[in-house]
Amino acid sequence: MTLTKVRLQRFTAFSDFELEFSPGINVFVGANGTGKTHLMKVCYAACDVAGTGRSFSEKLVRVFMPSNLSLGRLVKRRQGQARGIVEVHRGKRRLQASFSTRMKRPASAVIKGDNRWGDSEMRSVYIPVKEMLSNAPGFLSLYAAREIHFEEVYADILERAYLPALLGPMDESRRRLLRELRKAMEGRVTVTNEEFFLSSRQGNLEFSLLAEGMRKLGLLWRLIQNGVLRNGTVLFWDEPETNLNPKMFGAVIDVLLELQREGVQIFFATHDYVILEELDLRKTINDKVAFHSLYRDDTGDIACNTASDYLDISPNAIADTFTDLYDRTIERSLKGVGGR
Repeated sequence: MTLTKVRLQRFTAFSDFELEFSPGINVFVGANGTGKTHLMKVCYAACDVAGTGRSFSEKLVRVFMPSNLSLGRLVKRRQGQARGIVEVHRGKRRLQASFSTRMKRPASAVIKGDNRWGDSEMRSVYIPVKEMLSNAPGFLSLYAAREIHFEEVYADILERAYLPALLGPMDESRRRLLRELRKAMEGRVTVTNEEFFLSSRQGNLEFSLLAEGMRKLGLLWRLIQNGVLRNGTVLFWDEPETNLNPKMFGAVIDVLLELQREGVQIFFATHDYVILEELDLRKTINDKVAFHSLYRDDTGDIACNTASDYLDISPNAIADTFTDLYDRTIERSLKGVGGR
């Protein structure tokens, strides 16, 4: 069952916000500070606690890492006491946490919602902007034993990357995706003593010596190969374009579209024009894609417009910026011609 809606009241940068999701690919665009990453972290936290018995408020604190791990610091700042509400829906099921600025411990939050939220696991993956596979050896044991200031998404992604392959034969869809990624990377990913390597004809190259963009492709390969990314999984990816050469964007978008067709719900945030164009050009009429444009309205609160087509995104600061660059380039070129 996919995520269907999120509602936030007085939470971090949000005053009163509600957004419905596509069961396929959800793309978040918008200026810095409009809450794209926060939306994905909230939804990921709700997915991660489903079926585990773990506290939703505890996961929120570990994912956001407010100062002193104080839950109340996640409430939108204003004078006096205030109360924040976080609510995530999947179909008719919902999970809600409410807490005030005075609350410090996650256990103080009021958790409400459909009891069935915890009945079954929701497989989920959060890929943060910072690549972690090159820092993997020893990280999980350190994170488990010490209070280090790392958001829990970093430990979570390593746990998923270390998982061995599923039992049984691999389906043809996953094989096809792995072939495409292996072609782009010119190799495959292996793990030895908690260390990740890219294995190719030239031998084994440790991830610490590999270009960071290639490490991202390697992580995607690994999560498909070990069966984490399969029908029913929810994938969150913060700025997949970071440190990745634009010529690789097409391969990444093809993989994401195919995962969506195989039943993976996908959320990603981007600031990149090429990523958006590649998605728009490669998606088919049957693909379920929603572009969510986050912006601040006249009151300064965060609002959102949703479109199913790239050309309908409004506001679209990314496209506006590239159009301005193009116009200025043409203007300079014409001045050069006229000056001869």
